[in-house]
This record gives sequence, C-alpha cells and structure tokens, in this order.
Amino acid sequence: MLQVNGVSLQYGSKKLFEDVNLKFTKGNCYGIIGANGAGKSTFLKVLSGEIEPNKGEVILDKNERMSVLAQNQNKYDFETVLRTVMLGHRRLVEIMDEKDALYAHAEFTEEDGARAAELESEFAELGGWEAESEAETLLNGLDIPAQYHSMLMGELDAKQKVKVLLAQALFGNPDVLLLDEPTNNLDLKTARWLENYLLDFENTIIIVSHNRHFLNKVCTHICDVDFGKINLYLGNYDFWYQTSQLLARQQRDANKKAEQRAAELREFIARFAANASKSRQATSRKKELEKLEITDFKPSLRKYPYIDFKYEREIGNDILVVEKLTKKGYFEDISFTVQRGDKIGILSDKSTSVTMLYDILMGKAEPDSGTVKWGKTIISSYFPLDNSEYFDGCSLTLVQWLSQFSKDHYEEYLRGWLGRMLFSGEEALKEAKVLSGGEKVRCMLAKMMLEGGNFLILDEPTNHLDLESITSLNNGLTAFKGCLLLTSHDQELMNTVCNRIITVNGTKTFDRNVTFDEYVDLTT
Repeated sequence: MLQVNGVSLQYGSKKLFEDVNLKFTKGNCYGIIGANGAGKSTFLKVLSGEIEPNKGEVILDKNERMSVLAQNQNKYDFETVLRTVMLGHRRLVEIMDEKDALYAHAEFTEEDGARAAELESEFAELGGWEAESEAETLLNGLDIPAQYHSMLMGELDAKQKVKVLLAQALFGNPDVLLLDEPTNNLDLKTARWLENYLLDFENTIIIVSHNRHFLNKVCTHICDVDFGKINLYLGNYDFWYQTSQLLARQQRDANKKAEQRAAELREFIARFAANASKSRQATSRKKELEKLEITDFKPSLRKYPYIDFKYEREIGNDILVVEKLTKKGYFEDISFTVQRGDKIGILSDKSTSVTMLYDILMGKAEPDSGTVKWGKTIISSYFPLDNSEYFDGCSLTLVQWLSQFSKDHYEEYLRGWLGRMLFSGEEALKEAKVLSGGEKVRCMLAKMMLEGGNFLILDEPTNHLDLESITSLNNGLTAFKGCLLLTSHDQELMNTVCNRIITVNGTKTFDRNVTFDEYVDLTT
C-alpha cells in the first residue's frame, strides 16, 4: 500500500496542494486529473520520490517495489531493447550483472561460490529465470517484434522508444505502477492491448492522462487536483464528471436559497428591530441569520469554454458527393456520399492521407482525378491540422483577429465570443502570434462558431487541449445538428460523436454506419 500523509507543496507563493491524505490500495487504478498547471505530474513525482514535498511524507510498504514510466526517451540509447525493459527491475539486473562477473573470474574461489549461491537464491525469488521471457512477451504485446529486441535503443524511432519504456514500467509485476500519459503516441491496437493488460493487473496503478476513454476504461477511482486540494472519488472519469457537476449545481442552488432567505431576514430586521411588539421576532431572525451558511466558493483552476455550433441555413437533400477521388501517394479511387444526419469519423493508417483528403474537399489542394460536389445549401467550416497560416507573424489582437471572420465587427460582440473561449479582459488584446497551442485551438473554434457552418470538417481538433476544453468540444459536437467529418486520436470524442466510420488506407477499406467502438470490435 502507498500512503500520502499530510503532504503539501508550493513553489514561492504558488500553492499546488496542501495537507493531502490518501491511501492507494492494491487492486485499484487511480486516475489523476486536473487543469493544466494544477500539479498532476508534479504529484506523481512526489509519489515517486523525485520531488520532496514541503511538508508531510509518502510511505511505501516495506518490500514493495514501485515502477515509473520513464519520460526521457534517450536515456537508454546505448542499451539493447531487451535489457532496457529488464532495467525496469533494477535489482534483478544488478544481480544478473554481478553473477556474470563472478562466473567470468579466471579462478572461481570458495568465497565467489558462496556469493554466487546467495545471488542465485535471490535471483530465483525475484523470478529471474522467467525475466527474459516476460520482457519478450511485453515487447511483442506492444508491437515491438523479436528482430528489434537485440537492437540498441538509439536505433529506434520515437514511437518505438515510447513502447519499450512502457514495457520497462510494466516489467516484473511492480507493486505500485506510476504512469504519466501512457497512451501518448500509441496506435489503436497497442492502446487496446494496454487497456486489457491494466484491467488484469492485480496491484496498484496511478495514472495521469488526458485520454478520457482510457480513464473510463481502466480507472476505479479519480483523484481530482483542484482548489489546492486532492480529493478522491470512487468511479471512472465520466462518473466523476457527472458527480462533480451535480455537487456544484446543488451547492449553487443551496447558496441561492440561503442568499434569498438572508435578504428576507435582513429586510425584516431592518423594518422591525425598533418595533417593541416585533422585537422578539426580530431577535429570533437575527439568530437565524447568524446560523445561515453561505459557502464561499474558492476559484477553481478548471475552466470550461462554451462551445456551441449553430447555423441559420438548413441543409438540403444534396450535401456532399465524392467520386473516384485520387491523389498519388495519399489515396486512390475514394468514393462516398454524405447523407443528412451523418457525422462521419475518417480514419487512416497515414494521417497525411486524411489531411490531404480534407484539403481537397475544402479546395486547398487539387486531386489528380475524381470529383467533389457540394450541395448548394452547404456552408462548410474547416479546422485544419496545421493552423500556422492563421497565426504566424500575425500582430493583430485577438479582437481584431476574430473580426476577420465576423459580419459584426463591434468590439463588445467579439469580446463576447472570445469570453466563451476563456479570453477575457486583457487576454482579448494579446497578439495572435504569441498564443500557445491550446489558445490557438480555442481561437479556431471561436472562428468556426462565428462562421455558422452547417457542415464541419475537423482534423485532430483536440491537439493541445486540456480535458476541460475537450469535454466542452465533445458536448458541442454531440449537440451539433448538421453534418461533419471528424478525425481525432481522442477515442471518446470519436465514439460519442460519430455515427459512421470511413477508413482511407490507399483505397476506401471500410464504410459502415457504426460507432467508433463498434468499428474497433469489428476490426481488432
């Protein structure tokens, strides 16, 4: 068991969390969530011992081993892939190295023999005879085949290194497993394998992730980092979200009733405090007013933008017809027709193929052959994968930037739209060229809402967004009444928004009216 007793951490005047008391127990999976900058990854480093808290302590039961997903992809560049995995259990590798050194002695002494016997006993207790086989099994499960196992880590590409480091963290059945964004850069097949592996894992798992589908699938508990506290909730991410929204709404309603009652009491006291016949009643109401509780809400770090795609022009019967579309090096002979109500997820093993398809549909690129026919009633709006053309070198303020895409150019009107996307006050006067990745995405979504398109095309819109913005985008696209084409690595977004899946792998290889989860079940 891993215990956190009275832990507090702050840097200068910035307090991340204080007086945290938690127990992480065997058989459970804990998801750590919170706004960007709340301290999720920092808390994981406190648990691992990489960062010392200002107060309190972290206690791991004696003889229990903790494993952490390494973040430095280049740390093991001069180790073989197989040895890198086995270094997840460092004591086991130390024993192996010491044994090899002993047995290599030209003269094997009696003292060497006694030491070797001790090492062999500990080696067997730690499962050393099965270690290499276990490492190979993990690598194969993560789609790192045998021909890579003897290669140096430095010879692998970044995505392969991530998988090897994940295998390292899982190796040796650790008692406590700490994973920071473990699904980053994993393909669908490998992510599904990891989900199933963790569902069968019998010890303690603690995860930081922005992947809602993953959190929903594997988590038994959620630890919410907010308000300078870390609160523990039973259930997965969706259950936490629904519970937290309900509790906040109930508290607001209770406050509203209390404030109304307080106003009534103050009015009565003001009117009748000097009236002898009403003095007893006024005194009684003073006591009631003193006991009345109105919660003082602390400001949350978690902010949800308001995303709602509306359009004025209704969609006719003719929407979009794509016939025999070909672009050399990307796809060949692609045909599909969009019907009313279609929200289509576009998938491909090559992300550049999807981007090229979208660029052709929007007239930003020309096909080698084939046709694209849009219906006369369609107003399309596009969220491109690369938005640099909208921001690089742009000295316009955000108000001026957004004005380019609006029929109404009044500053108050534009500030209203920017406020929806969490740009208020002076934030709305920042220059477009200095925005962070997440801020650029929110600006692009504001642009799309202003355009009022009845057909949306979105290429990886969740890149750079935090969980709160992703949740708001999910709600906005789910409520959208028009048609859309969507590509995203966020499985929850794809599954809850799309009612049809098309895959583009050279040619069109799949096109059915199914959800994303149904597609995965059919193809894996």
